[in-house]
Amino acid sequence: MTISIWRYSHLVLAVISSLFILIASVTGAILAFEPITNQLQPYAVSGTNEISLAETLSVLQQEYDEVFTLEIDNNDFVSASVITKEGDSETFYINPITGEKLGDIIKKAPIYEFATNLHRSLFLKTTGRVFIGVVSFLLFLISVTGIQLILKRQGGIKRFFSKVVRENFDQYYHVVIGRYTLIPIVIITLSGVFLSLEKFDLLPDSKISHNYPEQDDVEHKLDIIEFQTFQDIKLEDVSYVEFPFSDDIEDYFTVKLSDKEILVNQYTGAIVSNQNTSFVALASNWSLILHTGQGTILWSIMLLLASLAILFFMYSGFAMTLKRRKETSKIKNKFKKNEADYIILVGSETGNTFNSAKLFYDALIAEGHSVFITALNAYSEYKKAKHVIVFVSTYGEGEAPTSASNFEKLFQKTHQKQTMKYAVVGFGSLMYPDYCKYAIEVDEMFQMQDHFVEHLPLFKINNQSFEAYKTWIKQWNERTNHDLKIKFQKPQVNLKKLKEFKVINKSEPNNDDSFLVQLRPNKKVKFESGDLLSLYPEADFIERQYSIGKIENDIILSIKKHEFGVCSNYFNNLKVNEIVKAQVKRNLDFHFPTDVKDVVMIANGTGIAPFLGMINDNQSKIKTHLFWGGRTQDSLSIYENIIDSAFSKKTLSSFHIAYSQEQKDKIYVQDLILEHQDLLSGVLNANGVIMICGSVAMQNRVLEVLHTITTTHLDKPLSAFENNDQLKMDCY
Repeated sequence: MTISIWRYSHLVLAVISSLFILIASVTGAILAFEPITNQLQPYAVSGTNEISLAETLSVLQQEYDEVFTLEIDNNDFVSASVITKEGDSETFYINPITGEKLGDIIKKAPIYEFATNLHRSLFLKTTGRVFIGVVSFLLFLISVTGIQLILKRQGGIKRFFSKVVRENFDQYYHVVIGRYTLIPIVIITLSGVFLSLEKFDLLPDSKISHNYPEQDDVEHKLDIIEFQTFQDIKLEDVSYVEFPFSDDIEDYFTVKLSDKEILVNQYTGAIVSNQNTSFVALASNWSLILHTGQGTILWSIMLLLASLAILFFMYSGFAMTLKRRKETSKIKNKFKKNEADYIILVGSETGNTFNSAKLFYDALIAEGHSVFITALNAYSEYKKAKHVIVFVSTYGEGEAPTSASNFEKLFQKTHQKQTMKYAVVGFGSLMYPDYCKYAIEVDEMFQMQDHFVEHLPLFKINNQSFEAYKTWIKQWNERTNHDLKIKFQKPQVNLKKLKEFKVINKSEPNNDDSFLVQLRPNKKVKFESGDLLSLYPEADFIERQYSIGKIENDIILSIKKHEFGVCSNYFNNLKVNEIVKAQVKRNLDFHFPTDVKDVVMIANGTGIAPFLGMINDNQSKIKTHLFWGGRTQDSLSIYENIIDSAFSKKTLSSFHIAYSQEQKDKIYVQDLILEHQDLLSGVLNANGVIMICGSVAMQNRVLEVLHTITTTHLDKPLSAFENNDQLKMDCY
């Protein structure tokens, strides 16, 4: 079954039942407090596993004139219906050891009474109960389809609890919370359906019918304390006892136990009839406990959290749907498909890929090109097109996203009459084994069909990285001699909240135009190596981020000056003691690990900055191996003092350098990794961590090499180690 069917089923079921689910969830959350408040009452008596039924019944007979019933509820509260010595008929909680009254029966609070009636029947009596029963079943189906969607998204049952790619708040927590609450929600819905079926007598009859044999007269009546049957029954196994109505020998004690019901002769204590409780009755009791949380605070809390989770799912689910439809509906083509020179095809699951495609569309339009953008599912013949650019994500186990589910069939039967250049941009996550798999398949489709010529090789973007996206735009501009300007949305920044940092030192640019800047916060700011310094230049207020190295509470930045770089030139023109206004953003996924034995750091160019701080703050003396790629020996000069200091403090174990311009055969950092593949595989196999910082191009080549190493030496894909938090990346 395709992902779209699961998603549409999930959505349609949610829409149909949304109002009733909303009511059931709100009232369910309220009712979850009732068993919690009941459990906090001081009526439970410990040791019921040691008290015999004979002891309790004997005490009651001594304390009261007459006893009608004894009941032990799911809270382990023991109550008795009696006639007191004063002649009053009362029902209250008792101490089963002494028989004394502990308190009156708890009355249902008005708010719980109201919530119960609304939850059960919507105040519509039988009609309402039917509605609620149907809604319970629909919610069960929604849960099942939700589980299936998570399995699809994560790539199978083995990866059900693997790390989730965070695209946005709604999507991330919809999946994360869903993984932990869907099973309880399934239990709640099934128990609700069962109770509804029982209410309407749609289940097999569970009533117990006893045989009543004739009893011989007995001269001597035993005291209850002498009944061997009652001595053998512990109070914890009893749910209800009904005393004989009269002294007639054929009036019996009726005792309901956890798994059966017995009739006991009131004179001899002998068991007259013994009937096992039916499966339906047992299931009914468990359904009531599981649905209401009676008798257990922990499960009641779970019911509360599940009810709140359902409310969140309703919000986040509809929010994601509206966002997805909003993003796809934003496309307003200025040109018809047969008039455009550029065709942009989009395959998106959540709408994020449409955003990236729209940015490219707007840039082409701004340059005066005729462009047509549409979903891959709308692929057809394009009479004047010269370029086809595909932006496509991958879903789950390498499947096509929703808006590309029919593309392959359309592509095979549609033949273009003119030759077109094509480029494919794949969006995915390295956390999944099938990283950008569908983009690879689409690229292969174009390679195999006539009338298509590769314009740019397949480009993969990890986790919607804007830096990687800008790298692809740069490649496009170089190949086409264009100067496309991608207009990223300006963030809403409160400039008053920016912190002040004083320039302590700045090196001169080396032959690579790279230099170091040392900043000191004017006020206390919490940060670590690997965090990000965000700068918002006045020219456009678009956020630029730099990876931080922390040395002696100062920030170390490594920056490469670009001819037209707004921020790089700003930093290069700074003088000592000048003030920089910026903010630190925590980057928890790229902090130095302190609970491993080995760490490998891989960087090129200015990507070494956070590692400079980490190797100097390696207080635990964890074995640390640094791989770095630069152009020439002069490229290393600005970092040498810090690296030498790390060696002297024994916080750096080894340093491996690749110079790409020092010799005839160029050597890159990925070549070094291949030379030291035993070290890399050994670190991963020992649960060590590999950290990568630098350019996206370097990252992609390094990941390809690492994947080869892990599959060859460890018989596992690289994604297995990524999901185990053994791979940390911060590339741009």
